[in-house]
Amino acid sequence: MSSLHVTIDSNSGFCFGVVYAIQMAEDLLDEQGYLYCLGDIVHNDVEVERLQKRGLRIINHDQLRELNNEAVLIRAHGEPPETYQLALQNNLTLVDASCPVVLKLQNRIKTSYDKQDPIFIYGKHGHAEVLGLLGQTSNQAVVFESIDELLQHELPPKITLYSQTTKSTDSFYRIKSKLEQDGYEVDANDTICRQVSNRDKELRKFAAMYDKVVFVSGTKSSNGKVLYQVCKDTNSNTYFISKVDELQPEWFGTGDSVGICGATSTPMWLMEEVKGALQQMEV
Repeated sequence: MSSLHVTIDSNSGFCFGVVYAIQMAEDLLDEQGYLYCLGDIVHNDVEVERLQKRGLRIINHDQLRELNNEAVLIRAHGEPPETYQLALQNNLTLVDASCPVVLKLQNRIKTSYDKQDPIFIYGKHGHAEVLGLLGQTSNQAVVFESIDELLQHELPPKITLYSQTTKSTDSFYRIKSKLEQDGYEVDANDTICRQVSNRDKELRKFAAMYDKVVFVSGTKSSNGKVLYQVCKDTNSNTYFISKVDELQPEWFGTGDSVGICGATSTPMWLMEEVKGALQQMEV
């Protein structure tokens, strides 16, 4: 029996937007035995595999164009207007599990676009949420990942600034300050999800409490990469895994206290499995 003392971070696990999407999917899978989903329902491979075994069918936008007379789940990241137009053409029933925080942001960006504001979005190029935001502007908004990238553009005197909902609030306000220092007028719209952004500070406290930290996340999760780095910066003995069999006994020593935490796309059941494996591990 292992001598490790293992604790799961009570603040880790799915954000409410992901909980909502997965609950909708499971309810429909119980009813009809299968369900199409546009893109991975969550950026966590093992959770996607679990739902696929229950009948979830992941499709991309090209496959959506070929689909007719079916129900399709829209995941928490949201979708651009073109997806809804296509659904009407193909007689598709969209089960919309878009996160309410994302929908609010989409509406605000659409309002700005209708007023012909110059829109700049702090976010990850190609990210599903960002594509949905861009769609509100007929792909006219400028997406940037850093202040250096933004300053490469020829900027207007007044800038309307938005952010992907899962970005760091500190980074967002640093960008705003830098632009103002450079003489730009900035209309900053802070629609960052606090359930996600507050995890930064919570994780720093959590990671500092343990000898070793195991961070559990899907490799596709942008949020996971950021939060893992938060843990690693706080506690150098932090290890990233995406599934239980990636645990290495040599990471741990007799009597170690081990904290388990994860991204907003990491299911609690997976962290429970990791805890069970650690408690059985011989070190």
